[in-house]
Amino acid sequence: MLGSKKSAFNVSGGTTLISTDAVIVGDIHFSGNLDIEGLVQGNIVAQPGKDALVRVVGKGRVEGEIHAPGVIINGTVQGDVHSSKHLELAPKGRVQGNVFYALVEMAAGSEVNGSLTHIVVADPATQKMPDPGAEVVEAGKKAKPAAAFPADRPAKDQPAKVD
Repeated sequence: MLGSKKSAFNVSGGTTLISTDAVIVGDIHFSGNLDIEGLVQGNIVAQPGKDALVRVVGKGRVEGEIHAPGVIINGTVQGDVHSSKHLELAPKGRVQGNVFYALVEMAAGSEVNGSLTHIVVADPATQKMPDPGAEVVEAGKKAKPAAAFPADRPAKDQPAKVD
């Protein structure tokens, strides 16, 4: 929860620390936990399909975009933040940019200087599967006429063929 060391969003895997005096110039692609106490000048991108958590803590600063399932900000971000699961803005959290979130917690004192946009993340279990009988037709070409009934089975109101 906000203000505590333990987050409601737990991620397995290793932790990468960018310490107070470190400056990283360039994009970071990661999985697991990424704790930023220093400065990152570049985008931070979690590996697709893996749980990941970015924590910008204390005097930590990011000058670029953040794309991760879980994000906790108690430092400064100058750029857009995209969180597909859980975003926490702690009391000293500052975002100068737009925020895209599925679930957000904002503590008193946190700031967002940009827009807040709720996103709906599709659940793969509820996504509709494509129709296997659908025919793909190239643009500009006519589709072949489909048979009225499949050859191996009669229609519901047609009698079965007996040889």
